[in-house]
Amino acid sequence: MSYNSIYKPGLFSGQTILVTGGGSGIGRCTAHELAHLGAHVVLVGRSVDKLQATQAEIIGDGGSASYHSCDIRDEEAVKAMISAVLAERGRIHHLVNNAGGQYPAPLSMINQKGFEAVVRNNLVGGFLIAREVFNQCMSKHGGSIVNMLADMWGGMPGMGHSGAARAGMDNFTKTAAYEWGHAGVRVNAVAPGWIASSGMDTYPESMKTMIRNLKNHVPLQRIGTESEVAAVIVFLLSPGANFISGNTVRIDGAASQGSRAWTLGKASIEPESYNGFHRAYLPEVLKG
Repeated sequence: MSYNSIYKPGLFSGQTILVTGGGSGIGRCTAHELAHLGAHVVLVGRSVDKLQATQAEIIGDGGSASYHSCDIRDEEAVKAMISAVLAERGRIHHLVNNAGGQYPAPLSMINQKGFEAVVRNNLVGGFLIAREVFNQCMSKHGGSIVNMLADMWGGMPGMGHSGAARAGMDNFTKTAAYEWGHAGVRVNAVAPGWIASSGMDTYPESMKTMIRNLKNHVPLQRIGTESEVAAVIVFLLSPGANFISGNTVRIDGAASQGSRAWTLGKASIEPESYNGFHRAYLPEVLKG
């Protein structure tokens, strides 16, 4: 069995695509799809074990992948990592700027160190990776970048540090698209809503009931799949998106729209989802 992509075989043949946070979750899924479509995928993250496991999966499925362990918050480490990738591959054609992370807490309970750590993870690190890919490669050869956001348009109660960082990344996406367009570089972003991904299992026991009820707050009456996010990322990297830049695509089943004053109706038909990832698995929290 292999990835059941909606895109044509060989779409990215001969291309090198860097995927940060490629060892798990949406990054792992996206890396699999890109490799299935012919790309050599460079996986970047902090956990060598996760990177090696994903690399082994991709190679086992007949794809091509390598990895580099890097803390994206460390400027000198990022510079060295991008330089090493270019020494190995010659060029980075596309960047999936996916790495990030956060923890639940109300604003009143977040100290300065915690707030800054999440902002560095979800904004500063993404900026450093994108800047170095541009300065060291794409400024000369062009390319495309897809940044990772989240549904933060109504604020992010319980995760205000992440909401602030993701809003910053939305603005960075627009600015980079404008400043780097002359070099043939497109910069876009995706903003997933509630997605059935391994990250759900990292949240504490107290949040499990809330996670299981998330689908009740989505107009499409379900949560999304990793494949549904990866499919949008792949499109934004593809030639079909060659005149799209500076945009953020929301992938949230319309959950970020409307008003809490409007009561959502109950599903009248069975919600349909797309799951092309042959190695996907349901988070434990959703099995209960």
